[in-house]
Amino acid sequence: MSDPFRLDGKRAFVTGANTGIGKAIAVGLAAAGAHVIAAGRSSCADTIALIEENGGSGETCSLDLSNPTAAAKVLDGFGDLDILVNNAGIIRRADSVDYSEADWDDVMDVNLKAVFMMCQTFARAAIGRGKGGRIVNIASLLSFQGGIRVPAYTASKHGVAGLTKLFANEWSAHGINVNAVAPGYIATNNTTALRDDPQRSAEILGRIPAGRWGDPEDIAGAVTFLCTPASGYVTGAVLNVDGGWLAR
Repeated sequence: MSDPFRLDGKRAFVTGANTGIGKAIAVGLAAAGAHVIAAGRSSCADTIALIEENGGSGETCSLDLSNPTAAAKVLDGFGDLDILVNNAGIIRRADSVDYSEADWDDVMDVNLKAVFMMCQTFARAAIGRGKGGRIVNIASLLSFQGGIRVPAYTASKHGVAGLTKLFANEWSAHGINVNAVAPGYIATNNTTALRDDPQRSAEILGRIPAGRWGDPEDIAGAVTFLCTPASGYVTGAVLNVDGGWLAR
């Protein structure tokens, strides 16, 4: 019997794979046996080097999600894919009364419109092949909470959770499982300022039952599981990987 937690022979496309959570996801999928296409606006060469150092295989792809239509065409050019992970995202901060239309459009294009178009492109190909596939979208705690000073980010991540469920409703019958992972507070470059602020860090840790910041590998493990045969009956779920933040 084959190992239900393995991805040998599968091809995975991961956006925002140059650093942080996306890099860890790419490495995790490769460790499970997948050939990983690490896509990003910045070079993903370090990610591929780490994959190959650990005996995996992968390749890089230059991808600018600020043009969702062009990004979807790039995805389509890779042909027979089994897994899509929409990880890339941006954030712009300002009081809502001052938030600019340009910032709104930029965030929504990358975080929501590109996710829709990438999923649509992947699903069209998968349905055409009749082989099924796996999509994992990276949501956020702000898929459930409001946050402050990030109106476009909050709206986009609520949208990612909603699209994930809609896609699962439409595509699961075609063998395409669609799920999302909502990371909590993870130790990445994006949270350096928070972790370096003793008061803010203490406030955050005080609410996390696990008592620690998450690691990118914590997210990679959840994503990898959702891409393996072991999660074959999981679809339409938004999995919180937050150390218990939302439970408190």
